[in-house]
Amino acid sequence: MFGGVQIGFNDVVQILILYLGIYTLIRFVRGTRNAQVLLGFCLLVVSLLLFTYLFRFDVLARVFYFLLIYLALSMVVVFQQEIRRMLALVGGQRLFGRQYVLREPSASEKLCQAVTHLSRARIGALIAVERGISLGSYEDSGVKLDALISHELLISIFTPPLPLHDGGVILQDGRIAAAHCLFPVSNQPELATSGMRHRAAVGLSEETDAVIVAVSEETGRISVAHNGRLHRYSDEKVEKVLLRWLKKAMPHETSGPPTLTDWLKARVTKLLNARGDARKETP
Repeated sequence: MFGGVQIGFNDVVQILILYLGIYTLIRFVRGTRNAQVLLGFCLLVVSLLLFTYLFRFDVLARVFYFLLIYLALSMVVVFQQEIRRMLALVGGQRLFGRQYVLREPSASEKLCQAVTHLSRARIGALIAVERGISLGSYEDSGVKLDALISHELLISIFTPPLPLHDGGVILQDGRIAAAHCLFPVSNQPELATSGMRHRAAVGLSEETDAVIVAVSEETGRISVAHNGRLHRYSDEKVEKVLLRWLKKAMPHETSGPPTLTDWLKARVTKLLNARGDARKETP
């Protein structure tokens, strides 16, 4: 009972459904060129409804209700792009672990593809993936980007004679934090014949726990530096090995949005843990 009006469970469910429907419609239309059309249509309908109701114009109300059906159908034509986009989004949702759309490549996969492309094109590259120890001091020595990892961006950064091709790139939390960064150079004797990129990769790995990928400009070979050691790869399976390194360096990234099954498992696990904690606290 609310203000003399009895509201049942079915009424609450219907209100929630209407709210979600209107909210979803506004969300998809907002920012598009048809947003003003929808606003004008809603204002026109509300104005006519109030006009016919206040002045009790029954004949006009019947005519308006008859025309309202055709106006609603015309809105389907006007908003066909938004409706198509909404249906595509609904069809692409994951239910019970089943995927209906192509999976977006992860950050490690995009990085692996870019590095192999640089290797085949024999374009020198130096990429450091931050882990536990912060690379903020080395980030300050370069140009901050804070950009998403993409194949095209990484290729454009290391392609000479562009201004950012010299130096290293730092990745933080699956994003390109900075480019054109200066890394410390290792003084290991066995690296005396190696280039500056490989010595810088080992030097950074000696001071941090980062995983550093270096691509030789002369040979195109891919090397990975970690814990002060340089691992060189030149066989055909280098892409698989490199991908394992990158996934190890970026364990926080997920393969996609959680499924309904994953959500249910998480909720059940949380409830069981809460009950277990409550029993332990009970004397």
